[in-house]
Amino acid sequence: MPFNRADRRAILRLGGTALATIGTAGCLQSRSSTDRTVTMTGGFGFDPEATTIAPGRTVTWKNTSDVDHTVTASEAELPDGATYFASGGFESERAARNTLTAGLIEPTSEYERTFEVPGTYHYYCIPHESSGMLGTVQVE
Repeated sequence: MPFNRADRRAILRLGGTALATIGTAGCLQSRSSTDRTVTMTGGFGFDPEATTIAPGRTVTWKNTSDVDHTVTASEAELPDGATYFASGGFESERAARNTLTAGLIEPTSEYERTFEVPGTYHYYCIPHESSGMLGTVQVE
């Protein structure tokens, strides 16, 4: 039984919709247009260790452990044009290290940062850096 014009159009419309849905789903899995939360754990880690957000979105670090932590950007690895960040509001990594206590995030407290410049941001917790408490924010 041959298809008429109306049937062909309906099939093409459904096929186009299906392709657009599949294409959009692939984009949504690799990028996030929403804010993210990273937990600072008692096991001296960030969970998740790596997160991806869109430019203009915010990451909130929540300290769910029973010890103090910091969020300290690795200044030498900032993307071009990005401004330095660290809990405590420091303007350089040296200042964050020299005044450690002012950047500590107490248990149940939070620190947040909005990322405007695309790129990869490496950060760590100063007291627990040697324990491997490292993280990454990918902005794309």
